[in-house]
Amino acid sequence: MTEREPAVDDERDNGPQAMAPGEAAVAQPALVIEPADRNGGPPRLGPRPLDRPAIDPGSASVFGRPDGVDGAFAAPQAQAAATRTALAAPPPAALASAFGRPDPEAPTLQRPPTNGVTADPGEGPFWGSDADADPWRDPDSSVALGPPVDGEPEPAAAPLPAGARLSLRDVLFGKRVEARALIVLALVAVLVGAAGGLVGRVTAERASGLTDPDPQITQAIAGKERPVGSVAEIARRTVPAVVSIETRVGNEGGTGSGVVIDPKGYILTNNHVVSAAAGAAQATIEAIFQGGARVPAKIVGRDPKTDLAVVKVDVANPVVATIGATSNLAVGDSVIAIGSPFGLVGTVTTGIVSALDRPVRLDGGGSDTNAVIDAIQTDAAINPGNSGGPLVDSTGAVVGINTAIRSLSQGQSEGGSIGLGFAIPIDTAQVIAADLIRTGVVKHAEIGINARSVSDGTTDGAQVQNVQAGGAAAKAGIIEGDVIVKVGARPIPGSDALVVATREHKPGDSVQVDLVRDGRPLTVQVVLTSD
Repeated sequence: MTEREPAVDDERDNGPQAMAPGEAAVAQPALVIEPADRNGGPPRLGPRPLDRPAIDPGSASVFGRPDGVDGAFAAPQAQAAATRTALAAPPPAALASAFGRPDPEAPTLQRPPTNGVTADPGEGPFWGSDADADPWRDPDSSVALGPPVDGEPEPAAAPLPAGARLSLRDVLFGKRVEARALIVLALVAVLVGAAGGLVGRVTAERASGLTDPDPQITQAIAGKERPVGSVAEIARRTVPAVVSIETRVGNEGGTGSGVVIDPKGYILTNNHVVSAAAGAAQATIEAIFQGGARVPAKIVGRDPKTDLAVVKVDVANPVVATIGATSNLAVGDSVIAIGSPFGLVGTVTTGIVSALDRPVRLDGGGSDTNAVIDAIQTDAAINPGNSGGPLVDSTGAVVGINTAIRSLSQGQSEGGSIGLGFAIPIDTAQVIAADLIRTGVVKHAEIGINARSVSDGTTDGAQVQNVQAGGAAAKAGIIEGDVIVKVGARPIPGSDALVVATREHKPGDSVQVDLVRDGRPLTVQVVLTSD
């Protein structure tokens, strides 16, 4: 093989080179063509040289290398130290003394106070054989007080021991104390004793002013006479006829009230008071009288549609309440509610008749009660537990059975009285109670329709939603969409009023019903059926 030699032996530019400030760029040929090699090959095309434009002197002074730097590497350490400049002025002497490096010639903190120089040169240095016992060299040595500082005053000398004490005999007869001092001491003692006696007397006199050994307390006079018709006199006569009724079914129980209406021990109360115990085998019912006697009671009959029930107790000669008449009541008459709110037997509250013939749909409170009553509204306080108790008038006669309240809470059995209480009229309750005592069941009149309350802005009524096939309304020709506005002589402002107006009659009664059909008034005759 033949050795290949380069055609041209000159230098080639392998990259950009830095130029000195102010150096002008040298023009280079566009191309360098190498001659043919010695073997007769074709000539080779060399690389294009770099075109170096002229450098602005201002840019060169800013971005160029510093003076004395020829390459891209840092100067040796000795040369760099020669060109280093101070960044800050030397610190003040105080700061340098406090935070600067310690003087290597100064003694360290590990040396003893003698700084290593012993009193006797023959003793040797402090780190000799006794170094282990030297507290200055032992870091685990305990803290101890050293010798006093030079110039510290000498401690004061100990006081002399006290001499012998003087006895009373020495003071009085030993002439160790002057007579004048004894006289002054006696006068001071007399004055102190007199002052103490005076203070004691004043204190005793003031204390005796708060007590009296012979008090004259005003004697009690005869009790106030309570006229007939007063609340106290009515309560005295009526409360013994009112009982508290307690029911218990397993671990659950309830409390209500009742009123004795028959000498044989029949008690009238609400259905929702005893309904929980009606179908339970292990249920118990007790009637608690005013005197505290507890007597078992048995259910005679219940009427969920009027929320009335009758129970019976085996008691000889019970106090029986006087039965009045609702028809004699007027709005504004005084009434008294008696019962056992929250189990408080014999509670009496007063109020007035706020309204009469108020249709109220009752909330059964978990019982089978589904009643609409034609209620007496009163503001006498009625609370849970008053249900079944009597509402009596100013003569002491029972005019209603307390049944429900309107409260701010959701359920009627929750909350307390806000002055809106409702009682079943005794005229209705007496009829229902008589039927229950005779037969144990009650029959109610039915019209055979379902209705809802409506109003067109001028007339209110009960609109028929559906008609029971073969019922009283169907036989009378009443159809869906008719609006009933009157039953007999009673106006019907809504569906609840239609229920109570119908139940005022007996099954088989023929009543006149006024209604509106397609905007035209119409009157039909309806013969009521039984439920």
